[in-house]
Amino acid sequence: MDLQGEMRARVSWTVVLAVFLAFPPFQRERVEEMGFGEIFRMDRMRVDPALTQALWSRWDTEATAFVFPWGHMIPSLEDVSWITGLRVYGRPVSGYTYPCYHELAERLLELPVERRSSLVPRVALQESLGLFDAGKNARESEDEYLERLARVSRRELASEPGPQADLDLRRFLVLFLGRLLFTTRDDAVHCHFLPLLEDLGEVGGYAWGAAFLAHQFDSMGVSERQTSTSGFYPFLQVWAYLHLPALGRGDLKRPGLVPIARRWDSRRDTRHLADQLERLQEAIDNYPYLDVVWQPYLGEGDEGQPWLVQACPYFGRSVWLHALNLVLPIHLFLCQRSLGLRFRGLHDTTDWRERAKEQIENWECKGKTVKSDATTDDAYLQAYALKYGGKVYKSTRHQVDITGEIASLRALLYSAVQDREAVQRQTAELRTELERVRSTGAGGASSSRGAGGSPSLLEARLAGAVLRAEEAHRHLEERGQRDQLQGQRDQLQGEIQTTRSERDQLRIRAEAAEAQDAEVTKELAALRVQGPPADQAEIARLRTEVMA
Repeated sequence: MDLQGEMRARVSWTVVLAVFLAFPPFQRERVEEMGFGEIFRMDRMRVDPALTQALWSRWDTEATAFVFPWGHMIPSLEDVSWITGLRVYGRPVSGYTYPCYHELAERLLELPVERRSSLVPRVALQESLGLFDAGKNARESEDEYLERLARVSRRELASEPGPQADLDLRRFLVLFLGRLLFTTRDDAVHCHFLPLLEDLGEVGGYAWGAAFLAHQFDSMGVSERQTSTSGFYPFLQVWAYLHLPALGRGDLKRPGLVPIARRWDSRRDTRHLADQLERLQEAIDNYPYLDVVWQPYLGEGDEGQPWLVQACPYFGRSVWLHALNLVLPIHLFLCQRSLGLRFRGLHDTTDWRERAKEQIENWECKGKTVKSDATTDDAYLQAYALKYGGKVYKSTRHQVDITGEIASLRALLYSAVQDREAVQRQTAELRTELERVRSTGAGGASSSRGAGGSPSLLEARLAGAVLRAEEAHRHLEERGQRDQLQGQRDQLQGEIQTTRSERDQLRIRAEAAEAQDAEVTKELAALRVQGPPADQAEIARLRTEVMA
């Protein structure tokens, strides 16, 4: 994350918080009832770009999990609930998406949105909430900046319930969701969730915390080299403070506050970003396995956290997460691979409650209980090492030189072959010498005794040497066979993993193709029913797509 991205993230938080503080009490109560109030009780935390980038570089999109030297780790609904206070229970965040939000934005926000777009201009949205000059002045402290914005915004906001107050709240929610909770890297603000905000009384019934986690997963899967922030960044930072405390990136300033994110501040680090990142990667590569905290909430109580009671049934379960067109699994049992599905459909009007019906039923049943059939850690660790190998290490010191490793193994194999051939030659020479000694018989006995030895003693020594040589030869052959079998087994396992991955990808593509084919067929039938006024060129195009 560059300095500009860090400043944009902090300014967005300040702007959203200023509008919330500018609201009259009845509006803030409505936001509280929607389940967003805990976010606005948090102090504005410093962004830790080095920590974020170090974690993102270890994210495996296929498994929807972090890949560390000690195994998989995955942020869960339990983490979201404890850290942020967002609701992870309720209806899935699912509904319609549209190719264009122009008419919807004009009707519900009274703001312009370009044709074929889902983006609201940020400046226009902020000005509609009274923030005509949202820039921070020179020598203005953070608190002074926040107070000034809240004061200016308060002048423009409705002070009594009514249509204008509903309009203000809906605009605020678009700003909050688009610039803080589900942040994008663009300057404009998306309004994908606007259809769910039409009835403000229903907003609090959605599992926004689960949608937030799906957005986090999707953002981390973009690129390990991503340097800008996406999503509510304090969540991932506090997650690392709790699970990997030995990294020393956070300061526990306010113990006992809830949700847990309120307790922490990001520790200031004045070193260059590249230096911070390299040191962090090395620290993670060498992190003591026994210092990893797998269950950081065991000693916590639920006092003052009413959202935890309804959230508990979703903890420790495999379940699908929904954020409109984003439908991703959370698999806490990672001995087997998990597949994430990022559905297409934003270019067409799509009802995700119907499109992802099976996954929504999974959510309504609170997923499935996670059970492990592993008897020991060995099988998991062997499979883990086979799949990831040296990829779990990211620091320069631990980088694996694949070409050098192959060259070394080839040199060792060549040396073993040479040793075996030398032993074979030595064995043949000893056998020849033994036969020659045996053939001399009694005639050579006197000469041997004259030389200070006996033929029987010499024969015994030669026989012993032959046995030792044969034994060494046998050991070398057995070792060569074992190495060859192990190499073949590793190769077969690698081929199996590749085949499974290709199979899963083909299955996903087939399902997507079937869904697209069904949609095109349905649309074609609808156009045919329309009769002569229908667009015949469009019918011909759809027929061509179906037949392709």
